[in-house]
Amino acid sequence: MTGSEVKQRRRSGGRSARTAARARPLDDAVRPVWPGMPGGRYRPLKEADVKRIHEAALQALEVIGFGSAPASGRAYLKAAGAIEGEDGRIRFPRALVEDMLAKAARDITLNGRDPKFDLHLTGTNVHFGTAGAAVHIVDPTTGDYRNPNVQDLYNTARLVQQLDNVHFFQRPLVCREFESPRDLDINTAYAACAGTTKHIGLSFTEAANVAPALELLHLMVGGEDAWRQRPFVSNTNCFVVPPLTFAEESCEVMEACILAGMPVLLLSAGQAGATAPAPIATAVVQAVAECLAGVVYVNAVKPGHPAVFGTWPFVSDLRTGAMSGGSGEQALLSAACAQMHQFYGLPGGAAAGIADSKLPDMQAGWEQGISNVMAGLSGLNMVYEAAGMHASLLGFCLESLVLGNDMLGQVLRCVRGVEVKDEFVDIEVIRSVVLDGPGHYLGHDQTLKLMQSEYIYPDLADRTSPKEWEERGRPRLLDSAQEKMRSILSQDGHTFDQATEDALRAAQPLAELVRP
Repeated sequence: MTGSEVKQRRRSGGRSARTAARARPLDDAVRPVWPGMPGGRYRPLKEADVKRIHEAALQALEVIGFGSAPASGRAYLKAAGAIEGEDGRIRFPRALVEDMLAKAARDITLNGRDPKFDLHLTGTNVHFGTAGAAVHIVDPTTGDYRNPNVQDLYNTARLVQQLDNVHFFQRPLVCREFESPRDLDINTAYAACAGTTKHIGLSFTEAANVAPALELLHLMVGGEDAWRQRPFVSNTNCFVVPPLTFAEESCEVMEACILAGMPVLLLSAGQAGATAPAPIATAVVQAVAECLAGVVYVNAVKPGHPAVFGTWPFVSDLRTGAMSGGSGEQALLSAACAQMHQFYGLPGGAAAGIADSKLPDMQAGWEQGISNVMAGLSGLNMVYEAAGMHASLLGFCLESLVLGNDMLGQVLRCVRGVEVKDEFVDIEVIRSVVLDGPGHYLGHDQTLKLMQSEYIYPDLADRTSPKEWEERGRPRLLDSAQEKMRSILSQDGHTFDQATEDALRAAQPLAELVRP
């Protein structure tokens, strides 16, 4: 056997070994990325600026206050120490805000229905998930936008269940076939829970719809006591209409959810240059002030109730006034908000991963990738709208969600950062390879040992050479995403056994879902 044949054999054997190693399912202990990895390396605000934003937010609460609180909310807030002025606005003394911050829940856990999907919101732990309220579903092949329905929501939840780098499910689209708000809310809750056992975020259009939805949630886990011990759904609540005005119906929903033991996402979604000030720093001030008012509100209803500090300021393209979720300014806003959450020591969430692009193309790739990386590196606990969102939240794409799982894997690897261990800075491996070995590290024991724990490999992205790509028939990324989507949806991923399904349908009128 010639020397070249020996080398070729070695190369083939090494490649086969590496391919076989990658094909094996990974133990959790050696995965290169995982939910809740700490971020926090990127900090766009100086420490002095964080304090200046905090002081400005307190001043806004004391001087400007909030309008339009519901009667029940005014009662809760005034009993806690808020002041109602002659102009009807509720103002928040600094001491009240500080007292309520002291009572606020920290280091909370958002439960999955399956405990392996629990989200521990502490420090700078990072989790990525869906969200939105898209009024269109996107067909990336034809470019058509159509009305989404409950089947689309169910299919989305089923995909999220199988996507390792999408850690939670918040409704990313609106089921538009329902005319009744009650039917919309109940069927949204049912379809989401039927598709995934990860943590779920739900909105309710009115307080009256919380009780029938809770009836279903209780049945899913065997009763109210079991639900209260491990609530696996949180209420995404736009309790404020920026600037600095309470949304009365949403506040009533929030009160009902708090009393029912459901965690709350306090969502402030001003749009810089439209419903929030144009300067990025001042948009953060307003968002922080609004969420601080939410902290006071929640803890006035029930001290220590779990709530997520949901500063979600968005961006306007000031040339047109249209929202620009894929902009660099959006990424900066979310990262700056993460610093404010950490300043208060509160679990926090904000938006990232939104594309202005209408389809999953190169523009969508850079818009989604940049904002998710910045959100992750900033240590944002809950990164909402991280995958699948297009047209500045007007469109949602299932294939884009599947592609987003690959993208988020790379993002999470950046969040994890570089680990410098003694064994990694020991030059013995370098010495043995250079002086005694083949002059390369392919097939080295250390390389094989670390290839899975140190590196993450894309599921769909193509890393082949042009020749190999040609030999494989020039596969397109979108085709691969559609193939994976069809593979997942071809399996029965319904999360309820027949007895539970029957009990749910006996309790509430529910839409029929198509199952494989």
